Amino acid sequence: MAKSMAAGGNVTRLRNAVSDAEWETRVDLAAAFRVAHHLGWNNTINNHIAARVPGEPDHFLMNPVGLGWHEIKASDLIKSDWNGNYLSETTMTLAPAGFNFHSAILREKRNLNCTFHIHPLAAVLVSAMEDGLMFYDQSSCSLYGQVSYHDFEGLAQEKDEAPRIIADLGDNFTMIMRNHGALTVGRTIGEAFSYMRRLVGACEVQSRLLACGVKLRKVPQDVLEFTKSQMDARHPDKPYGELDWKMYRRLAEQLDPAHAS
Repeated sequence: MAKSMAAGGNVTRLRNAVSDAEWETRVDLAAAFRVAHHLGWNNTINNHIAARVPGEPDHFLMNPVGLGWHEIKASDLIKSDWNGNYLSETTMTLAPAGFNFHSAILREKRNLNCTFHIHPLAAVLVSAMEDGLMFYDQSSCSLYGQVSYHDFEGLAQEKDEAPRIIADLGDNFTMIMRNHGALTVGRTIGEAFSYMRRLVGACEVQSRLLACGVKLRKVPQDVLEFTKSQMDARHPDKPYGELDWKMYRRLAEQLDPAHAS
């Protein structure tokens, strides 16, 4: 059984071996896993969030195989280079599919610092709908013009698929991986998390509305575009959702302060 590396001397040794910026990123990333589990986005040992190491643009952190998102700690995260060489002490491994496209996105898109991929039920439902995501409520308007699509090709561990995922993502921050799940990216962990919160929420609204079996009213196009412009004007020069992320960090602390160890 996989065991957390976050125990006594291991944590102290790791904390002393890494920069303050790397440790803060580790704590942020562990918080993202804990809160995502709390919100019901992932209850398995599968799926991944990855983050670039500050000051080390060719290195990133990602969750190892075998740990549930409810138990991941800052010291559990594996530090790796693009070739899969582990740069932190660990007895665990990275999943091939997760490593493949998360590392490729961070390697090729230097303006991004976090990738977030999950299979929440609502997103899987929308991923199987021919029309993809539709806009039925105010919150979903924030995603207008930001949703890309990538067709399902099987387990995403084949190296030749990663460039197609990157090409399909383009400059957007959110992607529906058809017949698969959801992907978001961000300049910060908080931004990727906040986009995922919006994407999962929009998918939940859509799947529940369609289940009602009644005639539905989408947000009119002109109102959709205007609302998106209003939302964009609130954070023109900052990563999306930074205030939200501070709240989620506090929630992670309340859920279990051990995530920061």
